[in-house]
Amino acid sequence: MNARLNDIEALLDQQGLCVSGGLVPEAGDDLPQMKSLLMISPNGAAFWGLFTRSPEYNDGAPDPIDRWSKRVLTDHAERLGGKALFPFGGPPYRPFLQWAMRTGRAHSSAVGMLVHNDAGLWISYRGAIALPYSVALPDPQENPCETCVPRPCRSACPVDALSEGYDTAACHSWLEQPEADCMSLGCAVRRACPVGVAYGRLPEQSAFHMKSFHK
Repeated sequence: MNARLNDIEALLDQQGLCVSGGLVPEAGDDLPQMKSLLMISPNGAAFWGLFTRSPEYNDGAPDPIDRWSKRVLTDHAERLGGKALFPFGGPPYRPFLQWAMRTGRAHSSAVGMLVHNDAGLWISYRGAIALPYSVALPDPQENPCETCVPRPCRSACPVDALSEGYDTAACHSWLEQPEADCMSLGCAVRRACPVGVAYGRLPEQSAFHMKSFHK
């Protein structure tokens, strides 16, 4: 089997997912005989509507989005003749951050977290699909932070939690405050990224992730 990238994209689109970058595996990736690695991300607002109708979201069991990702991407990978990989379920953990940056579509941002050429600071990865054949990979692009002026992300955090590394205590303390709209709308820093404005991330999805983050 040798699926073209647009065929793979069409398959993923049925579940609100997309290929957000790709790379050729190297020896240190521990993916013998695999010739392509595709990073899989939510496709803007389309993802959330599909996920919230899934049995995993509605069954009340823990970790619904991880269970959904495992089911859907494992099925897609098998249909493509490949193998699904996930950023959860370890240890050991796969090097998703390093893989993301090797695609040339995700970069270190002005505030340290990853920024993507399409998703901005909203970028996330539900998994990856490794394939034993080559496919045309999305072209690398320049880091959007390099041409972003005045970099609004750097002043967006209400408690300046990202000025020097990541001050998790300050972040969580702020999220306890009644006026912290980060809980309902998503991280203010991520929202400030101009690249991500057109991505279509819904507040409901951000609230879901913030609730999981701030336990």
